[in-house]
Parts: sequence; structure tokens; C-alpha cells
Amino acid sequence: MPFITVGTENSAPIDLYYEDHGSGQPIVLIHGFPFSGATWEKMSLPLQAAGYRVITYDRRGFGASAQPAIGYDYDTFAADFDVLMTELDLRNAILVGHSMGTGEVTRYLGAYGSDRVDRAVLMAPLAPFLMKTADNPEGVDKSLFKGFQQAIIADRFAFLTQFCDTFFNYSENKGKWVSEEAYRAHWQIGAQASAKGSHDSVDAWLTDFRGDLPNINIPVLIIQGDKDNVLPYPKTGQRLQNMLSNCKLVTLKGAPHGTPWTHPTEVNQAIMEFIGAPTMARA
Repeated sequence: MPFITVGTENSAPIDLYYEDHGSGQPIVLIHGFPFSGATWEKMSLPLQAAGYRVITYDRRGFGASAQPAIGYDYDTFAADFDVLMTELDLRNAILVGHSMGTGEVTRYLGAYGSDRVDRAVLMAPLAPFLMKTADNPEGVDKSLFKGFQQAIIADRFAFLTQFCDTFFNYSENKGKWVSEEAYRAHWQIGAQASAKGSHDSVDAWLTDFRGDLPNINIPVLIIQGDKDNVLPYPKTGQRLQNMLSNCKLVTLKGAPHGTPWTHPTEVNQAIMEFIGAPTMARA
């Protein structure tokens, strides 16, 4: 299994698990909370078939990566990602983040620049700033996120069920856009995550990305469902499009938060059109 070491905690290395398949222009897929790179299969296989080199990795604390008790903030996540980009010597890369993964993309571009990056895709983005403050009245009250953390401490596995329900809008989409089996698989992947990482990552969701946005000088595609009940569309993607200088927004009507699984055809088509690729090949 391939790993890249991004740091240490006491006597143990902090290793990130990654997969690197295919050839051609590199596309890096960065997963959402509380899952792993395994949840990208409906995108990674078609992208490989279309002639791209596809890299997925598991954020620290999630999937097959190390589970340290430290580093669950976007400065650290972006630093981890920079190590991956540098160690694999990725150039002219396309970055695709979903949900929590959009934070790595945004902070990386804001802090490290776009020398290695051609363009970026933000699916159900965290940016610009989720938390309600005096200068961000459009945000969400911090008490909601503290409630998430209390639920994780009380019974993380029950919280995961509630999260997956909201991730898929499961009550209305079961058997339509998501099967019971796919729901269970996502739950199982989330259950394997670090308890500490799951708890602490909620604080990272409240990161203010507004200072990163002026530094993003590459084309950006935003894709989001207008029935996203995890990161509400009016407070995130719809609002973000006006804060980026070179940005296109694709709105998926009626779609939930988990569009990499529920709407792969529409997502893949939007990405392929954005990156100027030929018609999507079938995997």
C-alpha cells in the first residue's frame, strides 16, 4: 500500500494513504467528511478511462491513513496536501474537492499558490465562511456545530447514521439515487475514521476562507445540489460564485450533498466540459 509521511506524533509517523492510477494530466480527488478516497469510485474510474492520471488520498484521521490526535485544521491539512503534491511532483494538476475536501483546495491555493495547478473544482464547498459572525450574518450559528461535536462524543455511530441520512437526503432518495447497500458502505467507511479526528474536524468546518479567495487565480468550477442539507446551497456555493474572479456554478436541481455518488453522470459531464476534455468514456 502506498503511503507518504507528512509528519510525526511522538514515536509514530503520520502517513497518508494514497492511490495513483493511469497516465496523462493528473486529477487529484479530495474526499469529504467522514469518508475516504474510496467514495470517489463513480468518478475515478470514468476519469481514468478518459485518459487522466487519477490520484486519491485519505486525509489524516480517515480511511487507511494514520490517525493522530493532532492536526485537524486547514493549515495542517493544506500542508499535508502540499507534501503529497511535492512528493508526487504533480504539475498542471486539476484539483477536485468535495465538501470538507474543498477546504484543502481553497486553503492550498490561498497559501501555496497555483504553480502546480491548472484549475479546480469545488463540489458542495465549505467556503466562503460557514459560521455566523458580526461581519458574516449569512453564516450558521456556532451552537449547531457544538451540537454535532456533542453527538459525536455521546455516540459517534448514531451520529453517523444521522449524518448519512442528511448526506443523501435518504428518506426521499432511497432506491432512487442511492441504494441501501451504498448507504451502509458509506456508514462503514465513516465508522473506520478516527474518533478524535471526527470530533476535531467539525471545528475546521468553521474556518474563514475569505482571505484565501483573492489569491485564487485559476478557473474554478462549483458544483452543488440545491437541496444540500449539509452545507446549505445559498450560504455556500451560490454565495461563493460571486467571490471568485473566474468561476462557473453548476446547480444540480433537487440533488443532496452527496453528489459524487448520487449524481455521477451530471458531475462527470460538468467536470469534463470544464476541463475541456473529449466526451466521457465509459468505464
